[in-house]
Amino acid sequence: MDFKHDDKSSWAIGGTTMIGVGVGLMYLRTDVMIFVGCIIIGVGAGLVLAPFLSRK
Repeated sequence: MDFKHDDKSSWAIGGTTMIGVGVGLMYLRTDVMIFVGCIIIGVGAGLVLAPFLSRK
């Protein structure tokens, strides 16, 4: 089985989640719910971006 990892959609979801965690860490001292919201926004942005990156 020769699997090629040319699909960047999973990288988009993981990358935007990490961006959300990074932004959320700046607001962690202010409010925990902002931290959780940033993570959810990061996952959502990755899910929106993924179909555009997986088109060929």
